[in-house]
Amino acid sequence: MSKYNFDEIIDRNNTQSVKWDTYPGMLPMWVADMDFRVAPEIQEALQKRLDHGIFGYELVPDAYYDAVHRWFSRRHGWKDISKKNIIPTTGVIAAYSAAIKAMTHPGDRVLVQTPCYNAFFPAIPNNKCRLLENPLHYENGQYTIDWEDFERKVRKARVFLLSNPHNPVGRVWTRKEITRMGEICLKNDVFVVADEIHCELTFPGHDYTPWATLPEDIVANSVSCISPTKAFNIAGIQIANLYARNPNILELMNRAINENECCDVNVFGVTALIAAYNHGGAWMHDLREYLLHNARAAFSYIEDLDLPITTIPLEGTYLMWLDCRRLLHKGEPFEGFSQRFAEHLRKYKLVLSPGSIYGAAGEGFMRLNIGCPRTTLLEGITRFKEAVENY
Repeated sequence: MSKYNFDEIIDRNNTQSVKWDTYPGMLPMWVADMDFRVAPEIQEALQKRLDHGIFGYELVPDAYYDAVHRWFSRRHGWKDISKKNIIPTTGVIAAYSAAIKAMTHPGDRVLVQTPCYNAFFPAIPNNKCRLLENPLHYENGQYTIDWEDFERKVRKARVFLLSNPHNPVGRVWTRKEITRMGEICLKNDVFVVADEIHCELTFPGHDYTPWATLPEDIVANSVSCISPTKAFNIAGIQIANLYARNPNILELMNRAINENECCDVNVFGVTALIAAYNHGGAWMHDLREYLLHNARAAFSYIEDLDLPITTIPLEGTYLMWLDCRRLLHKGEPFEGFSQRFAEHLRKYKLVLSPGSIYGAAGEGFMRLNIGCPRTTLLEGITRFKEAVENY
């Protein structure tokens, strides 16, 4: 039995929560934010820092880099990550945005695998680049890479922006898959930016492979973006790291981060990261177990209800991807369905993310956040059932 109470219901209403206060009176199961209290070691460390009472500009101490190194070395076999090759920054979005800026010229194309994290889309034109899509292949409830299309599109790109584990479809790319991606990108002189923010949240049989543990020539042609914020539920305390093994690339990244003015880190972010990576292992273990049982429960609930919904196998993240296309009425336009269904769900006081915000390849799908107490999850699926039956 876990010593952490993930079943605890914590009232987050009227706390300036994006998740809960954007849609007052609704059950929010949309944005990637969990409803669990953080590891006590994180809370204690933050309280100690708070009690000091002065919150000036923060130096990043060696203890910060040591914590990052120990965590990734022991858990993921990423041995060389250290102070010499990581740059702290305000968040993963800031990290990959700076990487795009550093490695492109105006008009260059950035390749993404759609459906993909919706914040990828603005980062590309914001850096004066053009979007290039490699839609994932979807068949029989499974997502794979369309390799023929990937190779064709890579030839037109300057940067490939990878999501691993993939948000929103929940795939954890295998070592074989990401090695093949890396080889193709290297062959075509395409730089790789790996967003690995969900890396701790994987399920049995689906281990996360850090991009930085691939062959040396592939890693030299890349940067990796990592953060404890998703896994430890501290997204509001913004902190992340950008890793590059190639010193010349690291210098370009450092320059871009400074040009984007996202080089100063949050005093509480430094404290929270050190506490999470040094003392949060037991909490993380139990969280993963709880999320695994939540995923199994959600699959069972939906299957037992015999709804016309296809649940996509969840290999990683706490974001369940639902194929709702069988709900489409005869004669109803396919375009805009996800948004219409999302609005229909709100009649039942339930908020999910419409798949269309993740690109055209997400149309007809919905994203459901299962990072909540199990009673909340059951209530959400009960409301979802009512909405489906009355669509």
